[in-house]
Order: sequence, then C-alpha cells, then structure tokens
Amino acid sequence: MDKLMEYLPLLIPIVILELGLMAAAIVHILKHKTYRIGNRTIWILVCFIQIVGPIAYFVFGRGDE
Repeated sequence: MDKLMEYLPLLIPIVILELGLMAAAIVHILKHKTYRIGNRTIWILVCFIQIVGPIAYFVFGRGDE
C-alpha cells in the first residue's frame, strides 16, 4: 500500500488524461456518422482499450466532417 501512495502523484494525471481522451472520443463517435475505417460499434469498443484506443480513433478512425 505504501508503494501505491508513492506513485499516486504520477498516476493521477495519467488516469485523468486517459478518461478525458476516452470521453472526448466517445462523444465524437456518437455525434458523427462518418468514419474512415470501421463503424460506430467497433470504435466505441476500441475506445475502452486504455489510452491507445482513443488515440487510435483520432488518428485512424475519425472521418471527414
């Protein structure tokens, strides 16, 4: 438990960044209907893969407005 408290100041910003990216990606997925690759269901599932999923959506999945 002491080790967790030692790393907590480093983990909190990472968790906040991850949740913010995931929320932004899911909101964007639900508001838009065009994607470069895949469909809405696939991208929502991909967004729940830690920090890599939302980044992958914004790089590869987000379609033209």
